[in-house]
This record gives sequence, structure tokens and C-alpha cells, in this order.
Amino acid sequence: MRSATREALTSTRAVLADLGASADLAVGAEILAAGRAIAGAPQLLGLLSDPTADAVGKKVLIDRVFGAQSEATRAVLVAVAGSRWSSQGDLLAGIEDAGIRAVAATTGPDSPIEAELFAFETAVRSDANLELALGTKLGSPSEKGALVERLLGSKASQQTVTIVSSLVQQPRGRRIGELVREASRIVADQAGKLVATVVTASPLSVGQEARVARGLAERYGKDISINHVVDPQVVGGVRVQIGGDVIDGTVATRLAELRLQLAG
Repeated sequence: MRSATREALTSTRAVLADLGASADLAVGAEILAAGRAIAGAPQLLGLLSDPTADAVGKKVLIDRVFGAQSEATRAVLVAVAGSRWSSQGDLLAGIEDAGIRAVAATTGPDSPIEAELFAFETAVRSDANLELALGTKLGSPSEKGALVERLLGSKASQQTVTIVSSLVQQPRGRRIGELVREASRIVADQAGKLVATVVTASPLSVGQEARVARGLAERYGKDISINHVVDPQVVGGVRVQIGGDVIDGTVATRLAELRLQLAG
């Protein structure tokens, strides 16, 4: 991430934090919808992302275009437009980040969002037709959003439905798995946690999963949210991924390394 975008994200998140309880679920949904609208309007995106444009003029533009939205939503958009981003794509990602954080902040410490996002990603990954229906460029955004509502409406929290529905409507060139994993990372970060994907050959018990989480928390200095994947092909051992870090202690990997050594 480039320095301009890092500073812009910090500034936007500070404004969101200052809004406190006024940034409720409805505001989060509005921010996400505004991001989709801006992404679909190249001229508006160009004006808001122009670092040479007058900040007061940008605020006037936001008030005019998004006047029907809440004051909190407009405050976030003004913060985004008033910051310097490394690219237009980064600006859109900044709006998405703010919207997801606003939604995530409306849940308690035991939020189900991360687990629900992981379950949705797993379901999509295992169903090629579903992945095609949600990822195709031919389907209309509203139809994709409605499909998510039907799939998750009675099975997930409104927060998760809001996040996933928005993501599939405006993927910006990303695959469904990438969208959901990034959303999960943002939700965890909002709660001061990291997400770890743990792969084992057989299911972990509750106690084993808790021990893995404690060990990783000690290593990284943050609470850990575990996404557990069972994959018999790893044979034994554990593979852990946290962001770009991979800890691979699986038997399958060791055997592969041994074969390479013997072949060399």
C-alpha cells in the first residue's frame, strides 16, 4: 500500500471513529451504496479523486449528489474526497473500507460476521454455478444483490448480508473469494483482531482450536479469529495463513520437499 493511501485511510478511519454511535448499520449501508454509485460514475469519481480540486467544492458536490443521505455518511465521503489517494481504485477501496467498518462496529465482541463470511466463501467455492452467478459480468448488480439476500437472509446477520450484497454488486475486478476474504480482514481489524486460516487433515476439537488461537495470539500480539479448513490432502500437521504469512507444517509439504531433495 502506497504512503498517500495509508495516510488517507488513517484520516478516513479517524472521522468514522469520531462519529461513534451515529455511524450505525444504516450509515454503513449508505456508505457502501455511495461507493458503488461513485464507481459507476467516472466523471464524479474523477472530480472527487482529483488532488488539485478545491476541498470546499468537493464538499458542495457531495452534499448535492448525496443530499438524501445521512449527515454521518456525507461526513465520511467528505473525509475521503478531502484526502489524497494513490489512485482512483484506492479511493473506492477506502470508501468500501469505511462502509464495512461502520457495519462491523454495530455488533458486539462476539460478532458472527467473520464466521458467516467464511461460511459464505466456502459455499461459493464449492459451487461453481453459484460462483458464476455471483461473479459474472453479464448479471445485473441488483440481481446479484437479491440473490445474496435469498441465500443469506435467514441464515446470517443483517450486517453480513449488507456487506456481501454490496461486494457482489461492485466487485471492481475481484473474484468472490478475494472480496470476502478482504471483508473478513477488515471486520477483524475493526475488532482489533487478525484472521488466521488454519488447514488440517481432520477437524480440530474446540480445545485444539483454542490452543492454536492462543499460540498465534502470543506470536502476533493480537487476538486471532480462526477460519478452519479440513483438507485430507495435507495428510497431517497444520498449515496457517495470516495475511501474507504462511506457516506450513503439513506432512504433505514435508513429503513434497523430501521428493525435491531426492530428485536433486
